Amino acid sequence: MLTRKQHELLMFIHERIKETGVSPSFDEMKEALDLASKSGIHRLITALEERGFLRRLAHRARALEVVKLPQQATTAAPAGGRQTFRPQVVESDRAGGAPQAALPTNDARELPILGKIAAGTPIEAIQHERDRMVVPEAMLGAGEHFVLEVQGDSMINAGIYDGDHVVIKRGNTANSGEIVVALVMGEEATLKRLRKKGGSIALEAANPAYETRIFGPDQVQVQGKLVGLIRRYH
Repeated sequence: MLTRKQHELLMFIHERIKETGVSPSFDEMKEALDLASKSGIHRLITALEERGFLRRLAHRARALEVVKLPQQATTAAPAGGRQTFRPQVVESDRAGGAPQAALPTNDARELPILGKIAAGTPIEAIQHERDRMVVPEAMLGAGEHFVLEVQGDSMINAGIYDGDHVVIKRGNTANSGEIVVALVMGEEATLKRLRKKGGSIALEAANPAYETRIFGPDQVQVQGKLVGLIRRYH
């Protein structure tokens, strides 16, 4: 498992190599991650090498090779036999949000996008509708649904990444272990796995860089449950 900074650096290097064919310089990496010195980049690269995500190529300047990405490294069942959510993903190839395959009208539903949801430190509560997105009917089932854009990386080990769009079935109840949109203290909305522990509610991240947060039952209000995910490729 990677820390937040390790994941950010790996994905930055991957995207730059994909765009230009050349790995970024240490100065570019330092600026992208907002670090004060190159020594921090050296430590991150060493850690990624040790974990098998990066490889340095000998006798070449700025020579880094991405060996694997985090989603390729987290397919095994977690320790203790706990089930891991693997979202149903629909890929979209353009900003308009329609899935790649043309869908007959009766096989799709247009849902409101209500803003961004934090997969990390909670942000402001769910906003009003700002756009619409076509979602396959097979992903939905009965009930009212809406879409939120994910911001942050605290759910990456559940296959949910920054910039993904999560499809939420509206409701105010959830079982322990389900991934939910939770309204914290009536002000902040976050996407987390819900755990019920006695009289307390735990909001659990799927990234070891984030701590599990514990609340009283009157401090957390479930807004809906995760039923699907849409990932756009521009």
